[in-house]
Amino acid sequence: MSLTDTHQSAKQRPRVGIPWRTTREEERNITHKLQFYFAAVQKADGEPVSISLKLAKAELAAQVAELDAFVLPGGPADLDPGLYNSRRHEKTHDSDKNRENTDFAILEHSFAASKPVLATCYGCQSLNVCLGGTLYQDIPSEFHTSIVHSRDGLPPEAEDPVHAARIELRGEIAHLAAASGAQRQDSGFEVNINSSHHQSVRDLGRGLRIGAVAPDGVIEAIEHEPHKHWVVGVQWHHERMPGHGMSESLFRALVQASRAAAARR
Repeated sequence: MSLTDTHQSAKQRPRVGIPWRTTREEERNITHKLQFYFAAVQKADGEPVSISLKLAKAELAAQVAELDAFVLPGGPADLDPGLYNSRRHEKTHDSDKNRENTDFAILEHSFAASKPVLATCYGCQSLNVCLGGTLYQDIPSEFHTSIVHSRDGLPPEAEDPVHAARIELRGEIAHLAAASGAQRQDSGFEVNINSSHHQSVRDLGRGLRIGAVAPDGVIEAIEHEPHKHWVVGVQWHHERMPGHGMSESLFRALVQASRAAAARR
């Protein structure tokens, strides 16, 4: 199925905008990883809509105004450290200016129009930086942890690394964890998540709070506070975890929040 193919009944579904992961992938029509997000949105009863990274500012504004919610996907690029007033670390990957501009335009529109956002991996970092936060540019060299967070050194066919995460006992992510049957501990809900990132949130952006942490303290999820509208960011690749209750519930919650937000407008 192509990125533009949708079922006829999709016209009745919330339209969820998903930007291309990188300019290179858009130019070469590389869609195999982006398709995970499209499939997950469709399974949650939403209509995925691709957003080009090469639109003029006015064209992008016109398109996002017609959409109900957004998924900011992961990707191989890293955000320009200059965006959060830091020097570039030697392990930092090249940035993609088109992706940065597109994400920030989507987020600015979403907050102005109270439209839901689900941000994944790079998207989670983009959300944090857009709101004035900072990042660890390379977890292994800056955080000094024994937990494997990235796929560095693994063959392409290898499964993603998996580790535990603690969901904080408050907010939207905790609600989803409880509803999905996650095991509750005194300090939070315990879930296992996949992991494929070498950067992570450091200082939180404006209005954000921690939603989940790994055992080593790496922030694995953030959410906006106060909840004027639904905005959640996670570091793990929930789109690649079919059948994982907590991960699938994120897409369902996004679509439900989209319907609720549309009803209020």
